[in-house]
Amino acid sequence: MQHGIGLYEPWATWRTRAGYQVSPATGPWYRIRSRTATGSRLQCLRHHIGWSEQPMEQVTSLKRAICSLFDVHSDEGGVQRVVTPLEYAGTGDRIVVRVRVRDDGSMDIDENGEAAFYAGLSGGDIESEVVNRWALDLPNHSPVRFSSDEVLRAKVTDERLIAPYIFRVAEAAQQLFALASSRADRQASDFKDRVSEVIVKTANDLELSYHSDVELPIAGGLVADHVIDSATPLIVIAATSVARLLEAEVIHMQYRMSKKDGFVLAIAESPTAVGKKQFERANYYTGKTVSFSPHDLSQLIAGYAN
Repeated sequence: MQHGIGLYEPWATWRTRAGYQVSPATGPWYRIRSRTATGSRLQCLRHHIGWSEQPMEQVTSLKRAICSLFDVHSDEGGVQRVVTPLEYAGTGDRIVVRVRVRDDGSMDIDENGEAAFYAGLSGGDIESEVVNRWALDLPNHSPVRFSSDEVLRAKVTDERLIAPYIFRVAEAAQQLFALASSRADRQASDFKDRVSEVIVKTANDLELSYHSDVELPIAGGLVADHVIDSATPLIVIAATSVARLLEAEVIHMQYRMSKKDGFVLAIAESPTAVGKKQFERANYYTGKTVSFSPHDLSQLIAGYAN
């Protein structure tokens, strides 16, 4: 009668009888029902624990596949730029993390402020209450901090932590972008509706004709939210995002270059909605850029018409 493997036989006993010359498995027991010869027993065990004929080759291939998802570039000043496979939701833009070596030998790992920047371009608000709560809670479960310069940053002195910290920074960048821009579409629509209400009411009160969603007579087919007829047409742009504010600047520039009559009025919901720096800058590249106030906007239009 051939030797068989008991229903519950210690691994060491089976290994000795099967002639299997590797270190014992982490678990002490295996349920094996075969009573076949040694070669078949090994095949049964491989199937039972999912062991491949070439495990090392599979591990190597898996490592290569994972590594191929990351692009690492050397930039000026010894900065290593890591393009990760993670993306900002709905944009297709991959999250980029940078590793910077400091004079004391420590390293800063950050995303260069791009999460906040992209959120602003999408009409998000990084100073919203939900983002502030998230930033305050972040240190409780992550080595990453959201600094006052709107950069997600982690500091490391142990090189073994570089790779996991890159993931943690990228993870935080995804979260910040998602939280800041999650309600941007709804807020943008609501803001445009409020601007429209003021424009319509003011124009009717002043007996001025106006048009909405007007394709302007300039290159690029850019559209104004409203145009109020006057000696110099008042071109109103509801700047629901940084990108829309930049369109207002382009419209202003093209009107000046082509010497067309038109005064570009850009209206942002608030300076923080488009970024304070962009808001301040826009006043130099539009006829006027203001934050939204129903009363002030009515007065501004009335003053312009007169």
